[in-house]
Amino acid sequence: MTTGNRIVALIPARGGSKGLPRKNVRLLGGKPLIGYAIEIAQASNLIDRVIVSTDDAEIADVARQFGAEVPFTRPAELAGDNSPEWQVWQHAVRFLQAQENGANLEVLVPIPPTSPFRAVEDVDACIQLLQECDADMVLTVTPSSRSPYFNMLVCNQDGYVHPAIQPATPIHRRQDAPPVFDGATVAYAVRPEFVLNSNYIFEGKVKAVVVPAERALDIDTELDFKIAELMFAQSTQDGLAESARPLSV
Repeated sequence: MTTGNRIVALIPARGGSKGLPRKNVRLLGGKPLIGYAIEIAQASNLIDRVIVSTDDAEIADVARQFGAEVPFTRPAELAGDNSPEWQVWQHAVRFLQAQENGANLEVLVPIPPTSPFRAVEDVDACIQLLQECDADMVLTVTPSSRSPYFNMLVCNQDGYVHPAIQPATPIHRRQDAPPVFDGATVAYAVRPEFVLNSNYIFEGKVKAVVVPAERALDIDTELDFKIAELMFAQSTQDGLAESARPLSV
């Protein structure tokens, strides 16, 4: 890990969760989910500092045990079920910029705890792409198995269904539809001034890094967690070795 405060990983981990209670400290393979996120951030040679934003004392203790900083307590109004994650990022950026050397902050790297199968290269690819271009933000995506041009449907006022996006000519095979992607919670890299001056990811110029679906599992429900346990139980992570790549279409 380099020295300084230019690139800071932010691990958001509130205490409340209705879909999967206490999910951020839920044990997967004997390790809390937040531990995986912290260790990946620490393993990156591009990240200078790893901080956790939480409102929860237990999560804060676990985070410190794994070597992360918990330099503030997240305000209650940013820890509710309806609290926008973007505002959590804004709060962290304001805190970092108020600190000594905070003006040196160049890249914020949010790493949610709920994608434990991410690789260091996924995180680094986001940072590197942001540094190489003029985008405001880089996020991770994974190829979608469903397409709004083919097998995603909407119902009109008469009760008839049709593709969510009507193609100019009929598409008879999914493979012939334009490529679409699912957003993933693997990692983000964002410029702090964009975080402070915007209220929505797609208000700015956004690029993407494609990661394999196996590394993009987002644990939000009990079913998601059971899938994660099955994946973890495999003696080898076949299919997880595919490289992350910038999205270029």
